[in-house]
Amino acid sequence: MAGGLGARFWPFSRNDRPKQFLDFFGTGRSLLQMTYDRFKSVVPTENILIVSNIIYRDLILEQLPDLKSEQILLEPARRNTAPCIAYALNRIKATNDKANIIVAPSDHLILKEDRFIETIELGLKFVENNESLLTLGIKPSRPETGYGYIQIGEGKENPRKVKTFTEKPNEELAKVFFETGEFFWNSGIFLWNLQAIENAFNVYLPEVSTKFNAGVGLYNTDKEQDFINEIYPSCPNISIDYGIMEKAESVYVLCAEFGWSDLGTWGSLYELSEKDNNRNVSLKAETLFYESEDNIIALPKEKLAVIQDLNGYIVAESDNVLLICKRSDEERIRQFVNDANFNFDGRFS
Repeated sequence: MAGGLGARFWPFSRNDRPKQFLDFFGTGRSLLQMTYDRFKSVVPTENILIVSNIIYRDLILEQLPDLKSEQILLEPARRNTAPCIAYALNRIKATNDKANIIVAPSDHLILKEDRFIETIELGLKFVENNESLLTLGIKPSRPETGYGYIQIGEGKENPRKVKTFTEKPNEELAKVFFETGEFFWNSGIFLWNLQAIENAFNVYLPEVSTKFNAGVGLYNTDKEQDFINEIYPSCPNISIDYGIMEKAESVYVLCAEFGWSDLGTWGSLYELSEKDNNRNVSLKAETLFYESEDNIIALPKEKLAVIQDLNGYIVAESDNVLLICKRSDEERIRQFVNDANFNFDGRFS
């Protein structure tokens, strides 16, 4: 899934090049490319599909030249993850109605890739033999308020039955979740066989499955895109978590630790990055800190930043935008983007 805007990473992430297409760590590979590299050791290249907004088609083919254009599924509108997944399922079904499927965001960071691959292979064996929906759960390292949580059921087996899903909690509740040991972060990475997820769509999101089922016979033909362009804008804007995972009966979580991060915010990038003795992070640019603590500075590579008496801030510059924002207030970045679009006719989006 590679169609998100990544607005919380503004001004690095822009409408024409969202965060999944950016190289955050100077490795020469974007988050999308790193995700592709990770999965091609498990999935044959010809079986990898990228679902994204139609405006990113050329950018995806530029970054992933091994893929053919028909492996890029083009959304004419943003409708969250449930319609995105339904589209991919129907495309896959037209080729292989017995498929086992992995669904993964394109913008996550995995530090322990060998362990991740082992987890994916274990998950594939589970869904091959069970008509259940499986998600990967990550053992929390802190009481994080930016992630969803999964409460696991009793027992020692792994995967384990899911007891409850909880969307992003407040700080007090996150601390309770962290301390109980019963809750895992919801990674947003799913595995299932085609029959199991198709049944779930028919039961819990029939308004979505009916729309896509109307295209049987059109998928993998030259009529597919016209059909998708026609039905997609009228799909409900709904996530797979809310639409299916929180409601389905047979949902399991495979609990794992493989150095996972949903690289969704400046805060998550700060947590992952190397820090100096005063817990400052500097990305790309050269930086001199004086009487400053707990900052993240992300400026163009050729710049020098001199930071004096600044504590707990994000300072980020990209192209024609400079952002200076308290780290504790980073949830307001969406508001900043909206205000900039409204006041300056979208020139800085």
